[in-house]
This record gives sequence, structure tokens and C-alpha cells, in this order.
Amino acid sequence: MLFRNRTEAGQLLAEKLTAYANRSDVLVLALPRGGLPVALEVARALHAPLDVFLVRKLGVPGHEELAMGAIATGGMRVINEDVVGYLRIPERVIDSVAAKELQELQRRERVYRGNRPFPAIHGWKIILVDDGLATGSTMRAAVAALRKQQPDRTIVAVPVAPLSIYREFQQEVDEIVCIFTPEPFDGVGRWYQDFAQMADDEVRDLLERAQLELGQQLPANSGEP
Repeated sequence: MLFRNRTEAGQLLAEKLTAYANRSDVLVLALPRGGLPVALEVARALHAPLDVFLVRKLGVPGHEELAMGAIATGGMRVINEDVVGYLRIPERVIDSVAAKELQELQRRERVYRGNRPFPAIHGWKIILVDDGLATGSTMRAAVAALRKQQPDRTIVAVPVAPLSIYREFQQEVDEIVCIFTPEPFDGVGRWYQDFAQMADDEVRDLLERAQLELGQQLPANSGEP
């Protein structure tokens, strides 16, 4: 199975989420950049509000592909204690990497959200959407960060993921919704005919149009995100 593009993937994914349609306590959160076009179709179909949730991995210096933690929208920091403990990574190293990634996260927040604060999600049912899972590390960081705000329910929704990762998330979140779980997996882009990368401006413009179209307001946190 191949998706034509992220829009089609989102439309098909929305068909598996109809239990959350037309509810007043559901929020769709996209992991940008690639998750936003998918999430937009989900939000449209469910008649739910849409926002973005940014996550930046904290890579181990010299081995950046290995995550020692992550920072996320709202200034939340999640540390992988197993990695930090095993490698004996000093707090000052974590702080240094986090400060650098925080600058990029804040830049993207300004570009994508402007002055609009991140919504208060305590007690909401949150559908976290991306265009696919590979290792699942970014999504895990997003889930861990969101838990600090105590949503009522966390649902991970993706068009495609490896079967092993799908099974792991079944144990880690309230619900995971996925269209198919191919093996061998060979990367998220393998399952899209059009998997073009999105620029920041495209994300901002798409999010602004979505806010106007969906026209739903959420309770906002006070202060900067």
C-alpha cells in the first residue's frame, strides 16, 4: 500500500478515528513539519480544533542520533535516565545541548504560532498525529511531555509504523491508531508516493488557514509557550 501524499493519508486515518468526531473535549495536535497535513485532514473530519506540538531531540554529543532526552512545546524537558546514567552524561552537557535545541524550538514556535499561546490541555482527549513512526523516539518524547499537562486521554495516530513499534506504543499510550504496519519497514517515506519535505513557511501558512477554517477556540495557557 502506498499513500499518494500526506493529505490522502490523513483522510484515511480519519476514518479510523470516527469515535472522536463532534466532541467538545478533543484536540488534534500535529508533530510538524510532516505531521501537519495529515493532522489537518483528521481535524477536518472530526470537526476538532488543531494545533502543533513541537519536540526537539537532545542528542548525545558525538552520537546525535542517540536521544538522551527531548524538549517540547511549553518548555517541558524529558530526560532518558537510562541513557544518561549508562553513559554518565553530566548535567552541564545536558543543559548545553538543551539550550541549543531550545533556541531552535523557540524559533519554530514564533514562526508557526506567532503570539498565540499553546492551549491548556488538562482534561482533554489529545490525538497526536505524525506522518509515520520509524523508531518512535520523537513521538515518545511528545507523549512524555504531554503527560505533564495531564490530558484525559492520549491517542497516537499515524498512517504507517513498523509492527514492533506499533506494539510498543500499545503499552505506552491509551490508544494507538495506525492504518498499516508493514514488515520490512524501510522508513516512513517508503510508503508515500509524494513525501516532499515542508518548509517553515508552508507549515505556518497551513496552520493559519486551519485556524480560520476550523474556527474553534481552546482555553489558553498564560504566558509564553
